[in-house]
Amino acid sequence: MDAAFLKAKHQAGLTYPDYVAAGNETQQQNWARVHQSVGLTHAQHELVRGFQRQMKVLVLSGRWCGDCVQQGPLLERIAEVNRDAIDLRWLERDGHLDLQKQVRINGGDRVPVVIFCAEDYELVAWHGDRTLCRYRALAAKQLAGVCPLPGAPAPKDELDDSLQCWLDQFERVELLLRLSPRLRQRHGD
Repeated sequence: MDAAFLKAKHQAGLTYPDYVAAGNETQQQNWARVHQSVGLTHAQHELVRGFQRQMKVLVLSGRWCGDCVQQGPLLERIAEVNRDAIDLRWLERDGHLDLQKQVRINGGDRVPVVIFCAEDYELVAWHGDRTLCRYRALAAKQLAGVCPLPGAPAPKDELDDSLQCWLDQFERVELLLRLSPRLRQRHGD
């Protein structure tokens, strides 16, 4: 995944509203329901507002995917706080198999996968398909013999925990970019 490839994929990506709008009516409603139910705390908001380095963020997703429905709106909530620093774009997994092959998880084409790049599209990190918080919640349910119904809404506290886990990933990338000797030299800081 070189910078030219990632730049082309990012430029092909959709904004969150356009990505969600391209789904069917049920998908749009599912994504809207989660988006409306979550928000950043004041402290989280202030943290994201303080991001200084621009990051290009690409989400490989599926509008049909339950994990994407439960986590995608959280990513948008983070990005919408500081569009100057976070340029978030969305790609439907099945239309970008050349990228999907490069971010396979445990031998599978899992989504969502979030790819973090520097301002010049150099790869910084990628993370997916679920946060640690999400895996903990699923393990507590599924390994205890209780499996939630597909498409069942996640409890509010689980969404809040996942939001914090994703925010931790964004903060990690921001700090990596701020401390990067290459970027510090470029920006004179």
